[in-house]
Amino acid sequence: MRPIAGQKRNTPRRDPAPSRMAYRLQRLWLTPSVRAALRVGLPALVLAAGVGTYLADEGRRDALASIYIDMREKVKNRPEFQVTLLSVEGASPELAEAVRNALALPLPLSSLDLDLEAARSKVAQLYAVGSVDVRVQSGGILQVVIKERVPAFVWRDAAGIWLVDDTGKRVAEVEARSDRPDLPLIAGEGADKAIAEARQIYASAGPLLPRLRGLVRMGNRRWDIVLDRDQRILLPADQPVLALERLIALDQAQEVLARDVVAVDLRLQARPSLRLAPYSLAELRRQRGIIPAENDL
Repeated sequence: MRPIAGQKRNTPRRDPAPSRMAYRLQRLWLTPSVRAALRVGLPALVLAAGVGTYLADEGRRDALASIYIDMREKVKNRPEFQVTLLSVEGASPELAEAVRNALALPLPLSSLDLDLEAARSKVAQLYAVGSVDVRVQSGGILQVVIKERVPAFVWRDAAGIWLVDDTGKRVAEVEARSDRPDLPLIAGEGADKAIAEARQIYASAGPLLPRLRGLVRMGNRRWDIVLDRDQRILLPADQPVLALERLIALDQAQEVLARDVVAVDLRLQARPSLRLAPYSLAELRRQRGIIPAENDL
């Protein structure tokens, strides 16, 4: 039956809104992580699966490893990568020789086989090395730049005789004190950790320097000054420089240290005391009419 002219057809209209499933898929696609996973992650997964399948065969893995080793050997053996010379700068001849022995590099050697950090650590372990920088320079030169420690004191302890710098770090071991008579002497356990105070004492010794043989650390807390003629000055733990300056002023006025004195005890600053030699002590007692004890005879 044909519809009458001017009469609308009674057909259902299509709903333009997407279905629930389509809506959810569209929302999911708009999520950045999902889009990144589909655009990057999925191809990467496929590629990884392909590579894994290819490398699953042991023969293929061995072939790839052989190709890599051959290429690496060809590259590292190129002339521009060869290190043929070791240059040690900033060190004395003795230290430079010690550095060469510590590194023991079989030159020529490819720079790709060099472990610069390991080389730096080996050199830094040497006593005389304050700081070190290791680098490969053009022309096949391995350059080792050293800042050498400068000896400031001779330190004698139970283990031997050492040269130490002005921070107390060991520089080198010596056979005898006479090897470095130009440096002041300190002795005793912990003396290397009180270098700053020892330097102040030496700087304040003034007129006593020609007679000063060295400083001895006592009980890891204070110093004794050792003079010639086996005289000692027992300094206090607190303000030793001030106590020494007072003694020097007293000595210049009364020549205390020119007398037959074994030791000057300044540990009690309010009551400094003198320790006389046995003969002088006996003579003083005799003059004062004091009968000497049996062990003084």
